[in-house]
Parts: sequence; C-alpha cells; structure tokens
Amino acid sequence: QVQLVETGGGSVQAGGSLRLSCTASGYTSNGKCMGWFRQNTGKDRERVATIFSSGIPNYGESVKGRFKISRDNAKNTLYLEMNSLKPEDTAMYYCGAAKDWYCSSGMDYWGNGTLVTVFS
Repeated sequence: QVQLVETGGGSVQAGGSLRLSCTASGYTSNGKCMGWFRQNTGKDRERVATIFSSGIPNYGESVKGRFKISRDNAKNTLYLEMNSLKPEDTAMYYCGAAKDWYCSSGMDYWGNGTLVTVFS
C-alpha cells in the first residue's frame, strides 16, 4: 500500500520561507514522476511543481523563481522549498506520485496534505 506523508507546513509571515517534505512508503520513487499541488476551499487543485526522476523540474507560473522542488530517490522523499511567500500561497499542499516516469497523465497517489498559511 502506497503512503505519502507530507510535513513542514505552518504559518509564516509574507516574505518568509518554508520547506515541505513528502516521504513515500510502499513506493519506489526512482524512475517515476512526483509533484506538489495545492488547493484552497472551493477551488480546483493547482499544480505547483513536478519533477522527473532525473531531477528535471517543471513549475507553475505563479511560483517560478520563488519555489524549488527537489527529490532524494534513495530516501523516497520529495521536497519543496518555498521562498518569498505571499498570502496567495496560502493553501493545503499535497504531495503526488505517479506510477510511471511521465508527469502529463497526472498523479496516481496522494498524501493527506499539509497546511501552509501566509499572513501579511
């Protein structure tokens, strides 16, 4: 059974930073796409960033230049470093993992999310 557990959320003042982690169990991340997504109540889930097994990232427009996604396949762990946070970054952040190497078909597994709140 695949489990994804996100940690690192919290409350931070605008301009601050947070680092999220997602640890996978029952899943081999090597060779597979993973990513971070976020969602606010009443809104669709938004892609924040995805990353191929090779480490090549792809960012959503709203976070480019501020967020950095990375992964450690040996630890089955995904990271999201968030800098210059804005109030509009406030959301539940979810870790997603795919069954295959490509990201375009979406994620097959999801964590329960970690809440990020940015106050001004």
